[in-house]
Amino acid sequence: MSRAATSPAVPAERHLRLLSCNILAGASVQRYREYVTRSLNAVLPGRSKMDNLDRLAEVLAQFDVIGLQEADAGSLRSGFLNQTRYLAETAGLPFWSHQPNRAMARLAHSANGLISRLEPHAVLDYPLPSRIPGRGALLAQFGEGADALAVMIAHLSLSAPARARQLGFIAELLQDFPHAVLMGDLNTEPGSTEMRQLFAKSTLQPPAQPTPTFPSWKPRRALDHILTSPAIRLEKTWALPQAFSDHLPLAAEISLPATVGGKAAPRRRR
Repeated sequence: MSRAATSPAVPAERHLRLLSCNILAGASVQRYREYVTRSLNAVLPGRSKMDNLDRLAEVLAQFDVIGLQEADAGSLRSGFLNQTRYLAETAGLPFWSHQPNRAMARLAHSANGLISRLEPHAVLDYPLPSRIPGRGALLAQFGEGADALAVMIAHLSLSAPARARQLGFIAELLQDFPHAVLMGDLNTEPGSTEMRQLFAKSTLQPPAQPTPTFPSWKPRRALDHILTSPAIRLEKTWALPQAFSDHLPLAAEISLPATVGGKAAPRRRR
C-alpha cells in the first residue's frame, strides 16, 4: 500500500523578538551628575559614541523588530550620521526607517527609528499632540488586512497632560488593528493615570510585572514599555543588562498566528 504524499506542516505560530531602546544619540551616562559634567558630549561627536553604537549593533542582530528613541537623524552631535541607518547596516538587518522630530539648528536632530528583519507593508509618521511640538510616533504595518501586525514606536512628553493626549491619540490609531504593539520610552510608569486611560481606551494590556529601565546604572522606574493586544501572546519581557544610554533596552518575546506579520529575512549567523 503506497503512502499518500503529505505537505510539510505549517507552524501554527510565529515567534518574534522585539527590542525598544532610548539610545540618547549614542551617549553613555553612568550617574546623574554626568548630565552636567558631560554636557558638552551631548552636542559633539566622538569615538565613544561610535563604540557605543557598535556594541549596540551586536545586540540588535538577535532581534526581529527594534524601536529606537532619541536616535540622531544626522547632526553635529552624531558627526552628521543617520544613526538608525548605521545601526541597521552594522547589525545586518535589511529594513529601516526613521522619523525625525525635534531639530535644534544643526546641533541635534532627534528621531524615532525602526529596524526590522520583517519587511514593512507601510510605515507612517504621526506628530503627537503637544503644546510644545517635536514629539512623534512611527507606525509600521507588517502584512495586510486582518493579518497585519501594527507596531507603533513612540517617545512621549515629560508632561502628564501631554502624555494623556498623546496616549489617547495612539489608542485611536491602533484601535483597528487586532494585532498591535506599542513600544517606546513613554516617560511614565504603567500605574499612572494616563496609562490607565490608555488601557481603558484600547485593547493594549498592562504588563503583568513592570520592568525597571531607568536610570540605567540603578534602574528604579519602568518608563520603557512593550505593550501588546490580546491576540498577541507576550511570552516574556526583560531589561538587557548592557547599558547603552541612560535607559536600559527593554526586550520581549511574542507569539502570534503564523499568518500574521508578513515575511522575515533569516537571522544572520555571527
